[in-house]
Amino acid sequence: MFTRRESFSEYIRFYPVISILLALNIGIFILTWLPGIGGLVYYGGMGSNAAIATGEWWRFFTPMFLHLGFMHILFNMFCLFVFGPELEKIIGKMRFITLYLLSGLFANVATFFIHDYDYNHVGASGAIFGLFGAYGALVYYTKHALPQLRQVILPIIAISVVMTFLQPNVNVTAHITGLIVGFIIGLSYFNPKRIVSWRKPNR
Repeated sequence: MFTRRESFSEYIRFYPVISILLALNIGIFILTWLPGIGGLVYYGGMGSNAAIATGEWWRFFTPMFLHLGFMHILFNMFCLFVFGPELEKIIGKMRFITLYLLSGLFANVATFFIHDYDYNHVGASGAIFGLFGAYGALVYYTKHALPQLRQVILPIIAISVVMTFLQPNVNVTAHITGLIVGFIIGLSYFNPKRIVSWRKPNR
């Protein structure tokens, strides 16, 4: 399920939303390293509770496309690359982008309300944890039908949560909020009654 065997062109064709998200994140990361403009992009878009308090509301959204270093973006984009395709295939393009953006958005909103006035943050981790949360909802509804998914995804979620609390300089609030929001959205997406309605032919 999580083994990627597609060629580059097949991956883009099969999973266009994830491909766009990968390109945006990587492209913006490269942009932030360019002299002059890089600092403007990074500091103008990072999550800053102080700036948000003065009315810069776009910072609820933009931090999920910024990263603080190579290992940071590598981990997040690897998770998106590996775990995103099955979700995009199962729930469709619009539901996937809704899941991703809302998980990241609420993660940043929670960060604003819970952390100190001078707290700053960047990263797509809230959105990535939203994907894990959605998988958790899928496991909840299919625990007997898809035991293999349960055996794979639950340890991944557990390890990710544990590492959240063990690693330094991690926005724990964003990770846990993204996970919870993704799970709630997933409960809606994977509700058996709703899935049946998806499968009804259009009139």
